Amino acid sequence: MRSVVATLWALALLVGLQQSSSTAIVVIDLSSRNLSAVPGNLPSSVEYLYLSLNHIRQLRPGDFENTARLRFLNLSWNSIEEIDQHVFSGTPLLEELDLSHNSLQNLSDQPYLFHTKNLQGLNLAFNLFFNMSLGEEFRTLVTLQRLAIGGRNIHMDDFINIAGVELQTLTLCLDIGTTYVTGSLQHVRAKRLQIVLSKSYILWTLNSLLGDALLFFDALEITGLKSGYPDIVKQLRKKGEINTCRLYLTDIVIQWDDITALCNAFLQTNISHLTITDMALLKLPYNDTYVSNTSAVNSFILRRVTVKSFFFSQKAVYNFFINMPIASMAILETPIIHMTCPKSQSPLRHLDFSNCALSDTIFSRGEGKHIVECETFGQLKRLFLRGNNLKDFQVLSTRLQYMTSLMYLDLSLNYLTHDSHAECTWPPNIIHMNLSSNGLTDSVFTCLPSKTKVLDLQNNQVSVVPPAPFLRLYSLTILDLSSNRLKDLPVCDSFPTLTALLLNANSLHAPSVTNLRSCPRLEFLDVSHNPFTCTCALRSFRSLGIKFEQKNGQRQIQLLNWPVDYSCSYPEALRNSTLKDFWIPEISCNVGLLAATILVPAVVMIIAVATVCHRLDIPWYMGMICQWAKVKRRAKINRDRLQDMSGVEFHAFVSYSQQDAEWVEGSLLPNLEGPAGGGLRICHHGRNFLPGRTIIENIMHCVEKSWRCVFVLSSHFVKSEWCHYELYFASHQHLSWGSDRVVLVLLEPVPQYLIPSKYHQLKSLMSKHTYLEWPQESTKHRFFWANLRAALQAGLHDAPPASEEGELLAGTEGVSTEIKDSVTTTSAARDPHP
Repeated sequence: MRSVVATLWALALLVGLQQSSSTAIVVIDLSSRNLSAVPGNLPSSVEYLYLSLNHIRQLRPGDFENTARLRFLNLSWNSIEEIDQHVFSGTPLLEELDLSHNSLQNLSDQPYLFHTKNLQGLNLAFNLFFNMSLGEEFRTLVTLQRLAIGGRNIHMDDFINIAGVELQTLTLCLDIGTTYVTGSLQHVRAKRLQIVLSKSYILWTLNSLLGDALLFFDALEITGLKSGYPDIVKQLRKKGEINTCRLYLTDIVIQWDDITALCNAFLQTNISHLTITDMALLKLPYNDTYVSNTSAVNSFILRRVTVKSFFFSQKAVYNFFINMPIASMAILETPIIHMTCPKSQSPLRHLDFSNCALSDTIFSRGEGKHIVECETFGQLKRLFLRGNNLKDFQVLSTRLQYMTSLMYLDLSLNYLTHDSHAECTWPPNIIHMNLSSNGLTDSVFTCLPSKTKVLDLQNNQVSVVPPAPFLRLYSLTILDLSSNRLKDLPVCDSFPTLTALLLNANSLHAPSVTNLRSCPRLEFLDVSHNPFTCTCALRSFRSLGIKFEQKNGQRQIQLLNWPVDYSCSYPEALRNSTLKDFWIPEISCNVGLLAATILVPAVVMIIAVATVCHRLDIPWYMGMICQWAKVKRRAKINRDRLQDMSGVEFHAFVSYSQQDAEWVEGSLLPNLEGPAGGGLRICHHGRNFLPGRTIIENIMHCVEKSWRCVFVLSSHFVKSEWCHYELYFASHQHLSWGSDRVVLVLLEPVPQYLIPSKYHQLKSLMSKHTYLEWPQESTKHRFFWANLRAALQAGLHDAPPASEEGELLAGTEGVSTEIKDSVTTTSAARDPHP
């Protein structure tokens, strides 16, 4: 099959070359314009000129002097009587000249032909020639391949002047009264002789012409035959006088008895090929007709047969042709609806019933309730059933199951469908199957011969190729799925020997190149004319095309029709642009690279900002600003609670460890109570614990009389049980007022793990409550005291001036009380951890 693949590739290259190098051909059609002379304004670029069906009587010198590129000239069906000998001196490239159906009279005097030495085709038929004697000028037509002439008389030396010209075809147009001298065609060197008879001509008057034609020419075609068939049969039965290999009968009218006699005589000759085209068949039979059982004929072709009888036996007609002992038979473009089986084993190796009207009953017969399949085509190798009315794919496999030698099967252009549950019984040796232009779907793959090498499924309804367990075509080398509904490349696990895959005109948006890894022997791939979506998913397929175009010496899959027929259909901005020109940067398609590109600069920027902020103490300032803002917000929320503040005497109660007394008495109290602190009233155990009460009662009393509780946190604080009592009472006393009544001042860092587990209240407050941290730098102290004072005054009306002693706290609506005399409480009694 490698040669088949090479042929596919060569054809693709040839088509591309023709498309790139072709130029427009200038054609001028002046037929049926009522012209009496050749127009004088013909353009110099004209190559094809039609002047037929006019009234031109004379060709004058200079009629074609400006048409040096003229290659084809049709002057048929005019009234031309005279042609000047120099009329074609300006057309050196003229190849085809048609002067048929005119009024020329002397065939031996056509001097204008001296200037047409490049002629390949000359038609002088149906003029007024009396003799067919060719003049000296015909000797110069050394490139002539096709010559058509006509005349009343054919004599012995009429064709001697073309004895040195090797013609492809000589056409003799004969009319009533034509005479022929035996041997007159012996000087003609032509491969094919055409005898065109007028409608009223009777061939039997020219038996000698027919005898010479069968003797001197390899191929003979007779057109327009209506009678005289017995004479032809006699000529065919003459032994040793036939050298013709191919006989063609065109546009004939014949009766059944004549055609059967002609065919039987033909079977006994050494003519290898008989072709009958456009045959009208009369008086068809009711019973079977005898057909010879021996023959040396290779092929028999019937094309466009029409039946003129109404009552006859179709079976008798079919039996005659199917039982002819020949190797190749074709009945084409004929409305036959059935074909019978040969009565015995047939020598047919090639059978063609293309473009007929055959149904699923072909090659079968009914016997009672059973259908008997044909078993007499054991030697048939090639079967063509293209363009019929076949519908059931599985039934057809049953009809052909006994054709054990069948290798090539053409079922294209039918109406085939397949039920996925039906089992197929194809002959075992089919290697080439053409199923194009049917209605087959994915289920067809379950009903294919296992030895198939070439499978043509173009123009069907296939949307996916089943995976390996459902498909076993291990010999498949060429798969054509063009014009189907595939959305991706198939996986080749089921056909590992595949060398050519054709998928043009499907629904592939972004073919998965990874699927091609399962195709180790794939050489040719055609995915042209698909609606490609030019996004990131298509980059790998585009790379495949680029690699094929570069051809760096390594084995690459050859992408057919690349890059011309590969264009984008989406997005709209790239519509109709080729895949070769489409490009997306790597960063747009690689998520990891895109993330790294974005995150690395972001992380670097964050580190840089964090470093700058740390050096400038910006976090601390921001924390203080947040604390101040939070206090202001809480103050606004708690304004409606001022009516519940009766009995409050102090701005804050201070709880601390005795180990931190120096900082409290030396820094905290002066900055809150003095003029610098705005005259805040602070409840301090050394001054405000009442004698005679227990420590617990004093703590509860101070907590109740204070607007806020300030806790000075340090490592000593977490070890003091009395401090935790105060914290406990403060958090529960002010639970109904909100947790913002507790103000935490972090004198030094206190890690969570240093806090004993039994003091869960402190842990909870430190994890959920925002605290003020005592700064070590003196420049930040003023900001710290301002935030602390704001926290203590949050939720109160404007505080009274510091000089108005005994006045109520702001926001208590005039309730006054005297600050009691301070009571000294020993730190030893209050703090068990001095």
